[in-house]
Order: sequence, then structure tokens, then C-alpha cells
Amino acid sequence: MLSDEELLRYSRQILLRQIDVEGQLRLKQARVLIVGVGGLGSPVALYLAAAGIGELHLADFDRVDLTNLQRQVMFDEAALGRYKAEAAVQRLEAMNPGIRLVTHLAPMGSDTLDQAVADVDLVVDCTDNFTVREAINRACVERRRPLVSGAAIRLEGQLTVFDPRREDSPCYHCLYGHGDETELTCSEAGVAGPLVGTVGSLQALEVLKLLAGFGEPLVGRLLLIDALGTRFRELRVKRDPHCGVCGPRHAE
Repeated sequence: MLSDEELLRYSRQILLRQIDVEGQLRLKQARVLIVGVGGLGSPVALYLAAAGIGELHLADFDRVDLTNLQRQVMFDEAALGRYKAEAAVQRLEAMNPGIRLVTHLAPMGSDTLDQAVADVDLVVDCTDNFTVREAINRACVERRRPLVSGAAIRLEGQLTVFDPRREDSPCYHCLYGHGDETELTCSEAGVAGPLVGTVGSLQALEVLKLLAGFGEPLVGRLLLIDALGTRFRELRVKRDPHCGVCGPRHAE
């Protein structure tokens, strides 16, 4: 049940008929893994903590650097040199002491990643590395966990949802195949701070929709954001029946 304090804290959210008390209880009982607590992970973690997600798992082995402060709104200069996940815990605990926070500070191998995904209800990919994204996707397909994926570079952003529980849902590999491991990162190509904030905020909204059970999640749809012209475009994405990651599972 929700306490009187929780009813007051989340009252503006509970007022939404799509969420109500029942939806807020679902959020309280949910466990979410956020991989990467940087430009995207900062707004994701902040909004999910504020929304009352019962348990947040933060995975990031990087430390806060001065160049992060332009876009990673979780941190300030006092956090410089600290592990991002640990600094994030301090900030999130101050915001909402009623949630549980778990940190993963070491790089994850296939076994540890698989277990981390198994321990939660939903995963949010906030990384900027293709190999890591592929590994997260594979673990989510194996464990049948929804995956909210976002990306931002320069002045362009992308957002979609992969849900292995649905027969019609593509996975990350369906969309990007083997990708390009030489693709530039933000540290090489640059990125606008408000853009990662926009994508991260939309990722957090997709998480709430999936967990509380309202609206239409971005499954099978890729949202493209052009920050230069302030334009949003949507593409349909179909599951590849021959996908090397999710195809055999669907064929069984």
C-alpha cells in the first residue's frame, strides 16, 4: 500500500487517470536497471526516482569528469573524480529517500550483465557504445525484459522500445544489425546538452508507460529527433524473422 506521505508526494501523478493509485503501486514495486549514468542516464534516473520507482539499479564504472558537467545534470563540481553511480546515489537519496538504490561499479561481462538484467523488470540503455548495446540487447532478449533505448550525438537523437514479451517486437539487432563499431562518440563528435536531456526525459516517460501500463509505448517505432530544426519524425521498425538474436526464439 501507499503511505500517506507517498500519496501526497506523488499526488500530481496519481491524479492522472492513466496512472491513479494502482499505477503508482506498480511503479513502487518495480525494479529498473539504468546502464550508463551520463547524459541520458542523468535525466532518466532523476525522473524515475522522483516518480517513485521502487528500486533503481545504476550501472556505470566511469568517474565524473569536468567535461561531463555540460550535459550530465546529475553532477556538480563537488562530484568530480567520484564514481558516477556513487555520486548519483547521493543525489537521488537526497531527492527521494523512499526508494532503494543499487550500484554496479565494475564493467559487466556477459554473466554479470545477464544476472543484472535478470534482477530487474526493465532495462534502460543510456550507453554510447555499440558493443555494449548489443550485449544489453542480447541479455534482455534472453531474459524477456523490455529495453528502452535512447541515443544522442551532435544535434540528432533517437528513441525506441524493444519488448521481447511481444511477438511483434523487433530487437536492437533487428534494427541495427552488426552496426559500426567505429561510430563516433560524443567525446569525438560533440553533443548539445538539452538534446540528451530531451531524449533521456522521453526514455523515462516510456519506462513509466511500460511499468504503469498506460499509453502506447514506442515498440516497433523509431523516433528521430532533429534538434537543429526542432523536428520529430517516426519510422516503423519490423522484427526480422531471421535475426541472429531474437529470430530463433520467436521461431521456437
